[in-house]
Amino acid sequence: PLMPLTATQSTWGFPVAFLCWSDYCRHFFDIFGIMASPSKRREMDVMKLMMSDYEVTMNNDSTTDFNVKFYGPKGSPYDGGVWQVHVDLPDQYPYKSPSIGFCNRIFHPNVDEMSGSVCLDVINQTWSPMFDLINVFEVFLPQLLLYPNPTDPLNGEAAALLMREPEKYTNKVREYVSKYATEAIVNGDAMSEDDSDVSDLSDAE
Repeated sequence: PLMPLTATQSTWGFPVAFLCWSDYCRHFFDIFGIMASPSKRREMDVMKLMMSDYEVTMNNDSTTDFNVKFYGPKGSPYDGGVWQVHVDLPDQYPYKSPSIGFCNRIFHPNVDEMSGSVCLDVINQTWSPMFDLINVFEVFLPQLLLYPNPTDPLNGEAAALLMREPEKYTNKVREYVSKYATEAIVNGDAMSEDDSDVSDLSDAE
């Protein structure tokens, strides 16, 4: 069995100060993950994501197809919003980038409003096997929401509004957050306004 580490011990060159088990494992994955086979690397990256306190829901118990609960970054109009982000890991991962898409609606120049697909160079064009799923959810997606790029849009309306009337853009982002990106909606405890309207029509019929 593994013994507890003390403040004076070190692991593979990393100083250790009362590391908890998850931190210990994350260091192990950081060091050895790049050398693993694609299948092992997929499993390790998913486990690393789950140990970083992200809520991960497997689809059909698959480590290649799952949803991750993602919160809007502080200091952005998306702050307070929560989204289910669908992740699909190809067989060639990490040498090929993951497929990332928002499941509930978001108003953003670089996200297709209906499909949820994301236009992000680091995922679509410049992906490296040195990156992992932690990078996607702790760096890439927060940066996308903090610094949208209206010159390369998937949502032309959002891009035009951001460039011409940034205050109206911010207000619309917050409107979408309240309609489609609350904790209750993501958890299935409430319906988005669109779903509620459809339900009302069905009841009327």
